[in-house]
Amino acid sequence: MTIKITIEGDDDCGQLTIFITIFMEEFMLQHLHIEENEVPRMCLDLYREYGTTMAGLKALGYEFDYDEFHAYVHGKLPYVTLKPDMVLRNLLLSMPQRKIIFTNADKAHAAQVLNRLGLEDCFEGVICFETLNPPLKPFDYVSSAVDEGKLEGIAADIDDDNDAYDCNKSFTSHSSILCKPSMEAIEAAIQIANTDPKKTIFFDDSPRNIASGKAAGLHTVIVGSTKLVPGADHALSSIHNIRD
Repeated sequence: MTIKITIEGDDDCGQLTIFITIFMEEFMLQHLHIEENEVPRMCLDLYREYGTTMAGLKALGYEFDYDEFHAYVHGKLPYVTLKPDMVLRNLLLSMPQRKIIFTNADKAHAAQVLNRLGLEDCFEGVICFETLNPPLKPFDYVSSAVDEGKLEGIAADIDDDNDAYDCNKSFTSHSSILCKPSMEAIEAAIQIANTDPKKTIFFDDSPRNIASGKAAGLHTVIVGSTKLVPGADHALSSIHNIRD
């Protein structure tokens, strides 16, 4: 089975999201020389249309280095505000199923967040930006659990993004940037995790990601809501209620 965990509803993580937006708009203004009065609207519109603002910028033909973009947007984030979540840690460690993070973020950001939350050893791997959008040399990911076919997985999201987390394969696409909520990204993640979608539970706080996950055949849980959204099989007000 697959569990997708989202932490965006946490107050401290919400604060990080605010800073990410600020730094992303600064990058668009200072490095891509987009008109200042256009940046906020453009940032939001591209996110809505392409899944991430970064993917939208690439689709429009803006040239920039992925690593430089991530370093600028995430490099000054106040990760120190994140505190260990021992309740979630104990919940995850008590569950025998495979657990895999699936995030649009880069691996450095994912590692920082996991480490700060005390969850770095709770997951088999992380499917992140570099996994779906590999550099010239793809990552190698070998997992005995996957290779032996012993378990079906658990996936988790820490958006908004250490070698031990790299999810073990990469996927090449003809599109500029592969990311949620595209069906291609969801299907690539399923393939990389080597998991059966019919035996996988996908947790996410984004309604559009949930809709794509359901279309890909996953069991879906919308997190941060008490009401179902299109494509959701279940709703959880908090990821801490994961056993409910």
